[in-house]
Amino acid sequence: MSPFDQNNRQSPGLLAWAIFVAVPIFFSSNLIFGRGIIGDIAPFITAFIRWAGSALIMLPFMLADRRAAIAFVRGHVGLWLLLGILGMGICGGFVYWSLTRTTASNATLIYTTSSLFIILFQWLFAGGKISSRELAGMVVAFAGVVAIVLKGEPQALLHMQFNIGDLGILGAAISFAVYSLLLRHPAVRTVKPLTLFGLIATSGAIVLLPPAIIETVAGGNLPDSGSDFLKLAGIIFFASLAAFYCFQHTVHVFGPAIAGITLYMMPPISIVMAVLFLGETFETYHAYGIVLVTGGVMLATAPAALFNRRS
Repeated sequence: MSPFDQNNRQSPGLLAWAIFVAVPIFFSSNLIFGRGIIGDIAPFITAFIRWAGSALIMLPFMLADRRAAIAFVRGHVGLWLLLGILGMGICGGFVYWSLTRTTASNATLIYTTSSLFIILFQWLFAGGKISSRELAGMVVAFAGVVAIVLKGEPQALLHMQFNIGDLGILGAAISFAVYSLLLRHPAVRTVKPLTLFGLIATSGAIVLLPPAIIETVAGGNLPDSGSDFLKLAGIIFFASLAAFYCFQHTVHVFGPAIAGITLYMMPPISIVMAVLFLGETFETYHAYGIVLVTGGVMLATAPAALFNRRS
């Protein structure tokens, strides 16, 4: 049975709803742990350990499905490595590097726009169409990103006062959109979800190894305390494995459309977590960002049937 088969989904119970709520918490924890680990472990070293650890944990699934795994890597090595570069390299090490220059609150709001870039790229490269509702949602959400990047100060645009970390997160959001579209490649669908996750984690570890070595040689911080290893364990088990499993389970039980709602829950949850665990300050422009980004993403990505019923 396919986990995406709409006709075979089980009725959601209390546990299913608990997992549904856990999805945005686990995904948000990546940026919280990533920001919290700054100064303790270098960013690309952090990303390498994250995905190498995830790959080792997923090794039994890859071995159990080794024929399909080997066939995929041999037949599509370029695609395999590209998924690792986009999904784990840029959206891993580069995100952690960007977090050394911006806040977790800003990063979460900006990263949420990745779903809008999916719509945009489908229109540009796959012959898709953008409805007026989707276009309006994109404009609203990107207005929220601008408010965050400028920190609510329009005069920063005149003086070109941008935070390079915010722009780095925006680049990662674009990268994740391309990564998500590549996951729809026919070759990718021949591999079981858990096996595929292990393969991409392995690819990510491979592409992150060179920059991690460069950081180490340059004197980048390595994990050297119990606190460091606890944070790394949190990134591996919560932000990687638990987030992936819970999202897959949510898609299986509720379907892709409802599972996508978890994306809308990330901005407020992430900012609350950043304030509670990192001591970040909730600024006025964060409120603007939450309203504009979340509202724009909901408008652009909500199923058309919801609007058709009202008309």
